[in-house]
Parts: sequence; C-alpha cells; structure tokens
Amino acid sequence: MNRRAAGGAAQSQISRRMLLAYALPAAPLAALGLPLYSLVPTYYTETLGLPIASAGWALLLVRLFDAITDPLAGYAADRINSGFGRRRLLFLLALPIAALSALMLYWPADGAGVAWLAVWGMLTSLGFTLAIVPYSAWGAELVADYHGRTRLTSAREGLTLAGTLIAIVLPFAIGFEEKGFSGLAVLGIVVAAMLVLFGGLTVWIVPEPANLTRSPLPLKEALFFLRSNRPFLRLIAAFFLNGLANGIPATLFLYFVSARLQLPEMRGPLLFLYFLSAIVGIPLAAMAARKLGKHRAWAIAMIVACVIFSVAPLLQPGALVSFAMICAMTGLLLGFDLSLPPSIQADVIDADTAASGDQRSGFYFAAWGLATKLSLAAGVGIVFPMLGFFGFDPAPGAENGATALFALAVIYAWVPISLKLAAIALMWNFPLDEAAQAALQARIRQ
Repeated sequence: MNRRAAGGAAQSQISRRMLLAYALPAAPLAALGLPLYSLVPTYYTETLGLPIASAGWALLLVRLFDAITDPLAGYAADRINSGFGRRRLLFLLALPIAALSALMLYWPADGAGVAWLAVWGMLTSLGFTLAIVPYSAWGAELVADYHGRTRLTSAREGLTLAGTLIAIVLPFAIGFEEKGFSGLAVLGIVVAAMLVLFGGLTVWIVPEPANLTRSPLPLKEALFFLRSNRPFLRLIAAFFLNGLANGIPATLFLYFVSARLQLPEMRGPLLFLYFLSAIVGIPLAAMAARKLGKHRAWAIAMIVACVIFSVAPLLQPGALVSFAMICAMTGLLLGFDLSLPPSIQADVIDADTAASGDQRSGFYFAAWGLATKLSLAAGVGIVFPMLGFFGFDPAPGAENGATALFALAVIYAWVPISLKLAAIALMWNFPLDEAAQAALQARIRQ
C-alpha cells in the first residue's frame, strides 16, 4: 500500500501546495451544481419553453431522488475498504459520471422536455453527490485544528466561488438565450474537462486521511448516534433554514432583475458582482471567526444580511445602483455562509467520533449535502407554484400585473429574512467553541 493510500494523522495545518491541490476540484463542482438551481430553471422555461410549474416539479423530483442517494453515498464513503483509500476511490469513480451528466443537462438535445430535465438532472445530481460527499469528508479529516479547518474551508470555498463566477460568465458572455450550442452548453464542456483534470490532480497529490474508526457501527446504531448528536441537529437545522433563505432568491434572482427591476441586460453583471463580493468576504469571515468564534461570526453576518436585504422589495424599476449595492453587501456576507458552516460541521463530527468510536465523516456530510439540496429544492418546488398562483409569467417581455410583481418581490426577499432569523436563533449560543473542540480532539486521540 503506498503512502497516499495508507493515510496519515490529521494535521493542525497543511502546506499551501497541498491546500491548493485539495481545493482545485471545488471550482468545477461549483460550476456543475450552481446552474442546476439558478440557470437551468430559467433556461428550460424561458429558452426551451417548458411550463414553469412543470419545470418546478421536475426539479423537485431531482431533489427527492437525492433523499435516497445522499445517505447511501455517505454510508458507502465510510465503509469502502480499499488500498486506494476510502475517500479517494469514490471521488475518482464519480468524476466521469458528473462530467457526462453536465454535458447532457447543459447541452440539451433538440426537443428536450420535462423528462430530459428530470432524468439528466437526477444523473447530474448523482454525480455531484458521489463526488462532493467523499471530497468534503476528505477535507474534514485532513485538518484537526479549530482554526486550521476554517483555513481549509476558506480555500475550498474560494475556489467554489471561482467556479461559480465561471458558471455565470460563460453562459451570458457566449449567449445564454440561444437554443442548441449555447453558452450553457459551453459551460458543460468546460466543467466536464475541469472535473477530470483537477480531480485527477487532487487524487494524485493529496494523501488519504487516517481512518480513526475504532469500532465500525451497523447502520441502526450509526443513526442512533447521529440523532443523539445535539450540536449536529442544531447546526443542520440552522443550515437548512439559511440554505432555504439563500436558495429562494438564487432561484428568483434572474426573474426579479428582469421583471421587477426591468433590467434584463444586467442579470449577468449583477450576479457576477454578487459572487465576486463573496470572494472578498471569505477572508473577512476567517478573521471574524478568530475574534468571535465561528458560530457567533456566522450569526452576526446573517443578522446584517437580513437588514440589508429587507429593502430589496421597496426598490422601483430601474434602481440599478441601489440593487447593485445590495448585491455587493449581501455577496460579501455570503462568504461567511460558505466558509464557516462547513468548518463547524467538521467540529460537530468530532463530537460523534469521540462518543461512538466510529469516524463517519462521509455519513455526516451526506446528511449535510441532503439538507443543502432539500433547501434548494424547496425553494424551487415552493416558489414556482406560488408565482404561478399569483399569475406571474416568466416569459421574456411578458406583461405582469402589480400583484404578480409584488408577490415576486415579497417571496424573493422578505420570506428568506424570516427563515434567516430562525437560523440565527439556533446558532447564537451554539455549544461547540474552540475549547470544546480541542477537548473532543484530545478524547479522540486518547
């Protein structure tokens, strides 16, 4: 068994070379995942002409499929016993599935309809799940230090945002509204190539973490310890609520800018500004976490985001500068949403490992991923039928009445704020701080 497959103990810090090698696949994974929630619904409804309610139900079906595949992928990621490594093997096998699915979903054939969207959406989601679950567990087990984990998640999420910007720029720069070989199709080609190239480099350079499991648990006992992990239940509830709060405006962003603000030509630039600002927010989140603790820094960021976002429905058509400021400020705070919760999740897994003797990072990150996808699915499955109920027409140039436009604005901004407030209440006095995490690591080492 070679050195990489054998694995080594988790470190307090890792080299910049290894950090970069680990973080690189985050870019194509983000460029694979984001369009499924943000661009694909718009492309399939506006350009291909699918009914908005039907597209919403198809994407909800994709998320229900995730309810089966996510826990299975997590369980497999923890139970694989291979000389190549339990994290590295599943991640490597997922790359061709994800690459092919990206090509088919983002470059649909002539006449593609709801069935095409549902089938290739499910396969894209499957490839993403099989890659992201072992990839996330891999990162959580590489570093054991409270703040070292924030450094790792910051690097990974910085590359995630780089991939997000690629997913935004390419479709709009080349032609998002074209049928056939569109900007979305070019994105599918780029994502497929990057997945294979960057993923291969990661597998080659980054070592397999040591498996700290003392006694593997059967599934029933594993679920018992998960349900008994109160910090995890509290964190995942907050993460789901905040993910839903972020997923609703992500789903409606293009519609809000086009129909409510009447600035369709600014959709791409504003989305780019939002995610570009998040890159700046990631190092700010790391600095705030060092001073305040990770959970308190995240809660404060959510409070500020609520205050800023509350004025969005009050904007009048053509309010470009005001909405650009909202995009920049809330984008900055998105950096906190991206980098701090995954770092806290690694600490929560320590609580389970110390109590159960079974290191099941894959199982936990599968639950984490499922919460992410269900929150985004709820955003699509709920808001599209609601918009249809209020008579909103997503077709380009459609005449929407005042009621439909006001409903769009309220669902876009004020509904997410109520969800974020509930998440803040859960995280404000979160029990796992730096001292508690250090004590858990000491128990695990003993």
